[in-house]
Amino acid sequence: MSLLSALSVSASGMAAQRTRAELLVENIANSETTRTAEGGPYRRKDAIFSSELAPSAFASELDAQLNSSLTGVTVSDISIDTRDPERKYMPGHPDADPQGYVAMPRVNPAEDMVDLMSATRSYQANVAAISAVKDMIQRSIDLLR
Repeated sequence: MSLLSALSVSASGMAAQRTRAELLVENIANSETTRTAEGGPYRRKDAIFSSELAPSAFASELDAQLNSSLTGVTVSDISIDTRDPERKYMPGHPDADPQGYVAMPRVNPAEDMVDLMSATRSYQANVAAISAVKDMIQRSIDLLR
């Protein structure tokens, strides 16, 4: 694997984790939203990852030498929770039905916070990998002097 390809793989991981973190923050922010523009309560969103060929100028040469392809990660889709919303008895709420129940989002803020910490750590791991590759490139340049 070339060092520039390693940078591409880590960069794709960072972009995917950024998207995941944005969706998790949106979920947490809307955990009590009972009315949206689409109608009804907020629907939880989650990123679905898939592998993709890592973009690199050296990909074809590397593939010929290693007979394998480098893969990165991308967000292939964003899933939206289609389950029925939770119903909570809150008779004074403006969105309560005639029986006093309010349709609430199926968002667990504690679970999403743990997922957000995981996304942050994955992002940091990719930053560390890029930093290590940068150091290797710098040492290679120093050796060639």
